[in-house]
Amino acid sequence: MDTTELVERARALAARDGGGRRILGIAGPPGAGKSTLAARLAEALGPAVAVVVPMDGFHLARAELERLGRADRKGAEDTFDTAGYVALLRRLRATPNATAPVYAPAFDRSLEEPIAGSVPVGPAVPLVITEGNYLLHDAGEWAHVRPLLDESWYLAPDDGLRVGRLVERHVRHGKDPAQARAWVARSDEANARLIARGRDRADLVLDCG
Repeated sequence: MDTTELVERARALAARDGGGRRILGIAGPPGAGKSTLAARLAEALGPAVAVVVPMDGFHLARAELERLGRADRKGAEDTFDTAGYVALLRRLRATPNATAPVYAPAFDRSLEEPIAGSVPVGPAVPLVITEGNYLLHDAGEWAHVRPLLDESWYLAPDDGLRVGRLVERHVRHGKDPAQARAWVARSDEANARLIARGRDRADLVLDCG
């Protein structure tokens, strides 16, 4: 399925009868291209129709990860404010007819920190596109996410390409190549194996490059 078809599928979801705001979830392992696809969909649909709300905005701050002893596992399932993310999704579903925007956090990769109040979702916007690793995970608070999604897609790229992109990303953000490869092998790929268990809970699986 090419990008044009995906845009039309998202457009149809936004226009679905029944009122209320729809939520499209895009899941997949680290480096799968989730944020890239979400941005392309939102750009094609326009800001009056779709806004991207990233799951990564709910990363715990580095200071809190250090306090918890989890800084060397950043990106694992227990390094997010999962309950906060679920609460925001519920709020987005419950307030489509409000008069004020709902604000969501974003994640600044240059700082490697979440930034509160960064993403306004206007009251008339019919579609929220949320993307992240654990949208289809079924343990703990994560289990509440899938029922809040009107539709979910899972990106399944070639693993060699995906790992290469991850290493390049870590290098861009300050790690040397050896550190980047070690982090991907130890942390990102362990997370990827866990995330893959949710693949069958998606409405659409996209085998992509």
